[in-house]
Amino acid sequence: MRTLHAYLIRQVLASLLLTALVFTGVLLLANALREIIPLLVNRQVSFGVVAEAIGLLIPFVWVFALPMGMLTATLLIFGRFSADQELTAVRASGISLLSLISPILLLSVLLCGLSALVNMEIGPRCRVAYTELLFKFRVQLASAQLPAGRFIKDVPGYIFYCGENSSGELRKVMAFKLKDETNVVMSMKAPRGKVEVDAQNRVVNLFLYDVKTLTFNEGRATPGAQAELTLQVDLKAEEKTKEAKSISDMTFYQLRDELHEMERRMNIPQPIGNLTKEQIRWRRFELQLRLNEMTEPIRLQMHRQVAFSFACLGFTLVGIPLGVRMHRRETNIGIAVALLLVAVYYSFILVGQALDTRPEWAPHLIVWLPNFIFQAVGSVLLWRMNKGV
Repeated sequence: MRTLHAYLIRQVLASLLLTALVFTGVLLLANALREIIPLLVNRQVSFGVVAEAIGLLIPFVWVFALPMGMLTATLLIFGRFSADQELTAVRASGISLLSLISPILLLSVLLCGLSALVNMEIGPRCRVAYTELLFKFRVQLASAQLPAGRFIKDVPGYIFYCGENSSGELRKVMAFKLKDETNVVMSMKAPRGKVEVDAQNRVVNLFLYDVKTLTFNEGRATPGAQAELTLQVDLKAEEKTKEAKSISDMTFYQLRDELHEMERRMNIPQPIGNLTKEQIRWRRFELQLRLNEMTEPIRLQMHRQVAFSFACLGFTLVGIPLGVRMHRRETNIGIAVALLLVAVYYSFILVGQALDTRPEWAPHLIVWLPNFIFQAVGSVLLWRMNKGV
């Protein structure tokens, strides 16, 4: 029995490691690394910066890759275990299915603990560090004084290009002013210019001479010309924006403190005056609704972090009976089923996030539904299979 348990654990761990690495690589390439790879291709960053960015992003994508890897591993291993008739042989020897899979269930519980650590603490901190790394790079890029022959897209609100740069003296300069970081509202072209960066590397001043401009407004382009034009980019403003962290970048305890702070601010005694008891009740009810609307995104994020931590257990409970019932050795079938189940699981999360401004729908509880559903369905399937139904 111990030998069989050790064999299953080794097989599941090997498959988990492989599939988690694959999903981690895919998620890195499909999401955040798109901010880094173009810079590497344009030779604007070194391999060391890319390696540091990857290291900071791995815990962040593990929030998704670890449960997906566990689900795929159980589908593949138990599907092959059933297809090779090993499960039939084990049952013939008097070993029940629940006794057989008990170490795998214990492993999934341990992975839930690891997921909780990553989701609630390590992942958000690494994401913040990654954002700070990008900001630091933008400052360094600005202090490099616009390298020649490259489009510089990392300065907030602008795109710059210069054909030549000799110690800050520019030739063949083009600048594009952006709205919402996407739409060009003004293009500027100058035969010469000059760039200066302050001593703290926080403010970039770009001086353009004999400028020809083109302003875009409501589908019309208005040409213009100026003898001299100064553009100033304040990187301090971006730093202040960066310091105000998004709730998606906060750890669980930071979210808890933020929630308590908002509740404390909203808990202000209201003047009652000559209001009736009914009016007082309605006033308190309105205040509570307002507080719920303001704090629901934080509450949703806290519940999402905790709910994600139990995904490994739910996926394991569903993956084992489905793998046995599929009775297939093919890896592609197992991966396809895993992706389908992952899509179903995370669709509930997306619904909860879409309703984060509708506290009356309790979106912070919606994110728990896939855990309850997967664990309930998986438990029933395992019980029926253990009974031979």
